[in-house]
Amino acid sequence: MGQLYFGYECSFGIFWKSSVYAGFQKFKKMFCEDLTQSDDLGRVVVPKEIRRTLRIREGDPLEIFTDRQGEIILKKYSPIGELSQFAGQYAESLSQTTGNLVCITDRDHVVAVAGSGKKEFDGKPLSKQMEGIIENREDFVANKEDEGFVKITLDDTGELCSQAVATIICQGDAIGAVVISDKNEKHPMGDTEHKLAVTAAGFLGRQMEQ
Repeated sequence: MGQLYFGYECSFGIFWKSSVYAGFQKFKKMFCEDLTQSDDLGRVVVPKEIRRTLRIREGDPLEIFTDRQGEIILKKYSPIGELSQFAGQYAESLSQTTGNLVCITDRDHVVAVAGSGKKEFDGKPLSKQMEGIIENREDFVANKEDEGFVKITLDDTGELCSQAVATIICQGDAIGAVVISDKNEKHPMGDTEHKLAVTAAGFLGRQMEQ
């Protein structure tokens, strides 16, 4: 997915791994001090300020690994990422059927994309607007001049003219979204594209539950 990973090893052998680097240097000392404060149940506290910087939301699942050096590795878990190959095939099929750009995302990145302009979106981090759409479990159709139109990724160039968005729900949790987009302003999205996005989101959500 083109993610940039980094690590920082504290003297007590705890290693942190994340896809977001910005602002981490500022918190090195605080991070190492606070991670040693585990409770009687063995739970480790990750400070709120660090979670905000690394875009770790309350309730986000984390995978825990250990290595031979005794390091503990925490990694954000993406349910949709587990189906990235399947999601890619589904996006390709949907794009061929509609002739549109199709993006399938988790809560942080685009995990699968098909159609014209796919290189501009593949693996890219989501915009704050798109994150909010998923958080609020929204489904909608919007054209560029509409108030509800959003950028998909942080570095979205704004070339898209219309979009149909549906949130992927799995076991009651919002885990991503399906976005069908078009650059041609003469072909705005409508009810058909909206239903396709909702159907795709529902199908992917059910696949995750199996």
